[in-house]
Amino acid sequence: MNKYMKIAKDLADDNLKTNVGGPFGACIVKDGKIIGKGSNYVLEKKDPTAHAEIMAIRDACKNIGSYDLSGCEIYTSCYPCPMCLSAIIWANIKKVYYGNTKEDAAKIGFRDDDIYTFISNLTDNNDDNSILCLECLDREETIETFNDYIKKNDKTIY
Repeated sequence: MNKYMKIAKDLADDNLKTNVGGPFGACIVKDGKIIGKGSNYVLEKKDPTAHAEIMAIRDACKNIGSYDLSGCEIYTSCYPCPMCLSAIIWANIKKVYYGNTKEDAAKIGFRDDDIYTFISNLTDNNDDNSILCLECLDREETIETFNDYIKKNDKTIY
């Protein structure tokens, strides 16, 4: 077994004993060195964003002092959910190694597929309110902040 995937699996296995969250673990590697680890802490932290990949990203960013994880790889015990995939992309990680599939996650009760389906069918005039209702409101006022951002000389785009 790959040594980094073993760490992700061990973190997931630990959650079976601690019940701090679901059976998921992840580690982030840069230049052959682990810079961040995480397991699912949704239950203990009462935080639906405390997935293994998110926790590993937070740990890695803290450890290297940057939000930019370019040049890193993430090893995760399961195919990342849409939120985690987005976070991985925002962190500039270009390679994901995963163990279990999203279908495997569905078989044990995780609803990632519902979110993937919702996103794939998403339009500006979304009709599926059973998962989430999205409605544009007060754009005329909120766009002013974006217009001011465009004018800033000291902005950071990530």
